[in-house]
Amino acid sequence: QVRLVESGGDSVQTGGSLKLSCQISGSGLFSYFGSCIGWFRRFRGMGYEGVAAISPTDGSTWYPDSVKGRFTISADHAANTVYLQLNGLKPEDTGTYICAAAHSAYCREDYYATFGVYNYEGQGTQVTVTS
Repeated sequence: QVRLVESGGDSVQTGGSLKLSCQISGSGLFSYFGSCIGWFRRFRGMGYEGVAAISPTDGSTWYPDSVKGRFTISADHAANTVYLQLNGLKPEDTGTYICAAAHSAYCREDYYATFGVYNYEGQGTQVTVTS
């Protein structure tokens, strides 16, 4: 059983900042250090867009060009929590932000943003950016 719980979403103005949290707990075959943790966003029922991923094993991170330099993913291993710092927010960043976990093999450039390889996901937290 793996559980991911997101928090920190809010409504902010353009240029504002938020810090999202993803609390991860699991048992059985799931291993936090054997995983890849990704953040995705979804707007009005459209597809999932990968915005960041991190390997808890070595701290490697991945971002698409649309958020590079504005978003930062980090992890607190002692708390099994992954964070996503959002800076310089724009209206197009609006959406439901979802934390997901996949096998560590998918922590690579060609897979990190593919939602289908992630086995577990949280319920999401809403981010709204107003102009």
